[in-house]
Amino acid sequence: MNTNNNAYCHNCEQSCQGRFCPACGQRTSVHKVNFKETFQDLADQLLSLSAPLPQTLKMLVINPGYLLRDYLYGKRRRYYRPISFFLLTTLFYLIIRGLVGSEGLGQIIGDPKDNPFVDSDFIYQAREFMIENINSLLFIFVAVLALAMKLFYRRYYSLAEYFAVSFYLIGFYMLLVTLNLFYIRYVNQNIQYLSTLVMNVYFVYAMVSFFGHRKWLTAIKAFIAYILAYVFYILLASILSYIIIALKQ
Repeated sequence: MNTNNNAYCHNCEQSCQGRFCPACGQRTSVHKVNFKETFQDLADQLLSLSAPLPQTLKMLVINPGYLLRDYLYGKRRRYYRPISFFLLTTLFYLIIRGLVGSEGLGQIIGDPKDNPFVDSDFIYQAREFMIENINSLLFIFVAVLALAMKLFYRRYYSLAEYFAVSFYLIGFYMLLVTLNLFYIRYVNQNIQYLSTLVMNVYFVYAMVSFFGHRKWLTAIKAFIAYILAYVFYILLASILSYIIIALKQ
């Protein structure tokens, strides 16, 4: 079998031979983003020292649309992979939460003891479960945000591609939540939703940067899509937590 056919590297735009580009090392057989490729990245890229994490963070801040288009169109070697980025930022959040001693995402459902019309013990257990397992429940947020993007921008990219985008954006959200831990702990405990509000603005910015046309319509869709995704995330994560606690009793 001939493995030396001429190929084209989508990352550095060099002609090459074989399965990997000799210039940058990316696979030459790059196709559209699919679920198999996205989750396969977990095995070989999560803690890779060669993964360009600083470049990924920089582009997510200054020009997220450029990064997202680059990744979807095949220039993947130059960026940290989306699912790996999401898991790394989530792990970073859990470590900082343990050090700072603030709940962060746990504030989203409030204190059930303040509501006299519910079984506070049961709700409290569900709340604690949600806080302790927030790293697993965040996959729900990734899923509903990807579905929201597909719903509002369905003719541009596939659902698998929106999942890749969602992993990047929720990973960035986890960095905002991590920073918010310090704000809650050391500045003002009364503003619990600062990271969520900032993320809504960032999501609008990211979508306008990503699509680059009909900016006002794109911004309005992004604003609505994020709110719907966030509401469904909290609802589904809460319901799942309640079910698991109920089954344990």
